[in-house]
Amino acid sequence: MDPLSFALNVVLGAALGTLGGLFGIGGGLIAIPALGLLFGLDQQLAQGTALVMVVPNVLLALWRYHQRNRIDHRHALLLATTSLGCAWLASLFAVQVDAERMRLAFVGFLLALAAYNLARMFMAAARASGGLRHPWPWLGVLGGVAGTAGGLFGVGGAVIATPVLTSVFGTTQVVAQGLSLALAAPSTAVTLATYGLHQHVDWAMGLPLAIGGLLSISWGVRLAHALPERVLRGLFCAFLLLCAVMLAFR
Repeated sequence: MDPLSFALNVVLGAALGTLGGLFGIGGGLIAIPALGLLFGLDQQLAQGTALVMVVPNVLLALWRYHQRNRIDHRHALLLATTSLGCAWLASLFAVQVDAERMRLAFVGFLLALAAYNLARMFMAAARASGGLRHPWPWLGVLGGVAGTAGGLFGVGGAVIATPVLTSVFGTTQVVAQGLSLALAAPSTAVTLATYGLHQHVDWAMGLPLAIGGLLSISWGVRLAHALPERVLRGLFCAFLLLCAVMLAFR
């Protein structure tokens, strides 16, 4: 890769990292359609390459969220453990699927998430808190479902977990995003390993994206803690719709 391309990928990674820190998702959801549209990567290659950036971004964002809003280790460990096993099994299946079918499935996944989050904007919100509305072992079910989605699509586990944690378990948006990052950290790592072993990763492109993301993700985390709750949820919904539109019109 020539120096100019390397620098442009670092800048792109910085923009994606900021979004990842803002929404607690590591930037991968927007990176996948961006890599497909800008560089012509097929769906699995775009997912695998995005994961090179997502894994370190998720780890750094998790640390930053924990610094600002302490994450319950018991909750985080249960989410991480259940998501890890399900992500590994799902990723083994995902690398065998036709790329076009995977792209359409990913578009449907994003639209379903956007519709759910949009509906939540007009529902009467239950009072949020730093604790959980339901017994903490139920987080294991959430970890399994979210981990499966992450293994299939490379990313997405945190995007599922965040609205479920706020609407079903009654956490605040910031607490939900921190726990979602704890869930995503091991599942994205094992998914990256699976995609890499099956030659679905462009490391030369992914590494500068990761550098840019690491340089900028803390800005997104800082902004997430500064924005009002409703504004953050509205931006999150708009973000999902944008990703779906970008990928659908590829």
